[in-house]
Parts: sequence; structure tokens; C-alpha cells
Amino acid sequence: MSDDAQAYAGTAEGQGPVEIDAELARHLQNKREELFEEFEIRDAFPPEVLSEARARTDGVHEEIEDELEHRKDLRDLTTWTTDPVDAQDFDDALSIRENEETYTLWVHIADVTHYVHPGSEMWAEAVKRGNTVYLPAYTIHMLPPALAETVCSLVPEEDRLAHTVEMEIKKDTLSFESIDIYKSVIHSNERLTYTQCENRLEDPDLPLHEENALVFDLADQLHEQRKEDGSLVLNPSRDRAHTIIEECMLKANKAVTHELMWNRGVEAMYRVHPQPTPDQWDKALREITELDGVSIQSTSWDEPRKAVNDALESANSRTLNKIQRAVLKVMPRAKYMNDPFGGHYALNFDIYGHFTSPIRRLSDLINHWIVHENDVPEDLVELCDRASDRQKDAETAERLYKQFLQEVGLDPYAVNNRGIVTVDDDGEVIDENGLPPQE
Repeated sequence: MSDDAQAYAGTAEGQGPVEIDAELARHLQNKREELFEEFEIRDAFPPEVLSEARARTDGVHEEIEDELEHRKDLRDLTTWTTDPVDAQDFDDALSIRENEETYTLWVHIADVTHYVHPGSEMWAEAVKRGNTVYLPAYTIHMLPPALAETVCSLVPEEDRLAHTVEMEIKKDTLSFESIDIYKSVIHSNERLTYTQCENRLEDPDLPLHEENALVFDLADQLHEQRKEDGSLVLNPSRDRAHTIIEECMLKANKAVTHELMWNRGVEAMYRVHPQPTPDQWDKALREITELDGVSIQSTSWDEPRKAVNDALESANSRTLNKIQRAVLKVMPRAKYMNDPFGGHYALNFDIYGHFTSPIRRLSDLINHWIVHENDVPEDLVELCDRASDRQKDAETAERLYKQFLQEVGLDPYAVNNRGIVTVDDDGEVIDENGLPPQE
């Protein structure tokens, strides 16, 4: 899957956590610390950063009330979040309305830059970290959880500050009729898990059924249009809930960078993904055609992304994994740049950037700042390089940690999706996070 097609994997609902003993817990902790040192991953936050985060959570309700004078009040708009069951913060929410010739889609993003801005300790720390690092059952946050899981989390039944992307989308072409990006105050009606979202889609009598059915109808059309246009879809069997979130976030990211490039003509942190060379694609397609039960018509080789999509559509799970690996082996790494030259090859977007995850990505945080302030940081090029490097390090650390889990007899997928606990000889839980007992 493209690194830009948001990956939202959650705990398997209804299954218990993976159990390990204290000795294995110590091995895992030692491996994490080894990786943190090798890749300069900062686990603990400095005291001054934690102190600043705690201070910014004081007087939240009064501050939001004061902000209503300067923001659009969207608290009466039906709004909800959809996240994994084990999500700790909710940084994006949706609203939708159907009109005669258009859809109005609102994507509300936590207004992190209201609390974290250049000159603050948290901003400096976010630049050092670059992104949140997700190891199976162990997360190293970009922002202090004291902030990210409170005032920056779009929890239900609470007023929250947001950065809203309001898009008027034409029904016939799915193109933008208009784009409006502004600061807002929202009030989420409900927090849904992916499973709950699927249930709402199934049952017309449940709350938010109509809204979820409408936004899925739009998301499904956007998904099919992307495939038709040549966007690479390496995971063709996503459920409806994931499709909603993926397509809405892609559309919002596209809208923001469209605004920045074409309407303002400013530098920003764009996401650029080079294409493989013809020889690299030729190698990948030949490897794919050698798999059992897979055939790619010779006429499709001129459009390799579509050829891969067609192969994936008919592949079983084992073959699907092999096709994905063949493609990823030849696919260049995407990177952040201060101009969008070259576009995003995998998504087949001329211009693309990140905006919808400012709690976990430096790129989104900086683009929030640029959109609101219409001001570009002087060190933007260095920040682009920093974000690209930190993402590469995070992905490498995650891969090596998963390999280590397999070496010690653990299934990384199970650990990631069910969590992990440390138990004693009697099977009693002694640490709910899979950490060794304190000496």
C-alpha cells in the first residue's frame, strides 16, 4: 500500500492480548532501546516539553469560548469520527450533505497549531522527532499525549478547535466546485470504531446510518475514479469503513495542496513520489506474471499501475502479498519537497501533500501553519529533508522490530492488533503494556 494511502489498522475487537513472560518482556525492551539509539528515536519527552503541554491544557473550555469570536461555529453540524478501536487520539472528523448537483464534504482536522507553533518547546521537539513511530504494541509519539489525547483529540460531546476543509464536490465529475479552508469550532456527535461504522452502514435504524451511507457512496465513487485514472491500489479488499476514511482524507489533502499551489502559489511541504524506470516496471511485471494464476495482457504493460490493479483484483491473499512485494521492490521512496514538481506517481496526483494528521506527522503540522499564517518557514527545505529522513528511519525501525518479534516466536500482526501483556508463572497479568516488571 502507498505510504500516503492512510493505514488505519486497529485492535482485533473481541480478542485478548498476546501474553509474554517477564524474560521475553526484557528482551523486547532491550531491542527497542537498541533501535532507539541506532535511529535516534526519542522515547521520553524532556520535562520542559511535558510542562508546556500540561500548561496548554488548562482553561480549555474558556479558551474555546473565546475562539468562537474568530472562527466559524460548526457545532450544530452533524459530525463524527471513525478510528480503530484502540485509537488514543481522534484527529479527523467528517460531516456530509447532499445537494442537487454536488456533495458538500467537511473534513475537520484537530487544530494542533493553535497549541503547537514555531517558538514553542513542543514545536522544536516535533521537528526533532519528525513523526510518531508505530512499533507493534509500542508507540513513540511526536507530540506529548497530555496534549494530543486531550485538547487536540476530537472526542465526542465536547467542543473542539478544528481546521476545517470544506469541499463542494461535483456529482458528475467528482471534481471541486469550490474549496474553503478555515478555522472552526466543532462538536463531534459520536466516536465510531471501524466495526461500528460497518454496523451503521448495515442497519438503517441506527444513528448516523444515512450520513455514513452517503459518505460511503461518495468515497466509493472517488475510489473507483482513482483506479480508473491510474492510481495504484495495492490493497483492493479494504472494507467500507476504511474506504470512507482513506478517500475522504486523500480528497482533503488534495484540496489543501491544490489551494496552496494554484490559488496561493506558495511553497509548502509537498509529497513527491518518483516513478520507477521502464526497466524496473518491466522487471516487476515479469515477476508478477510468473505467479500461479496471474496473467497480465501485453496491451496492459503500457499502463503498469492499471495492470497491477487488475492482477490484484483477482489474486488470492497469498498471491496478493507476492504482487505487493514485487511492486514495492521497484517503487522509489516518496519524499517531502518544497515544491510539487513531479507529482505523486503511485496516487497519480499532479500535486499532493499531507494535512490530515498533524498529531503524528511533522509535514501536516507545518502545512497547517502555512495554510493559516500564509507564511513559509525560512528553513522549509531543511524541514522537508528532516521529515523525509525521520520517516525512513521510523519505517526501518518498525521493520527491524517486527523481524525481531518473529525471531523470538511472536506474530507481529497479532501483537500489533491485539496488544501485549506480561504475565507471571500463574498467568496473572503483571504489566498491561508488555513491559518487564520494575526491578
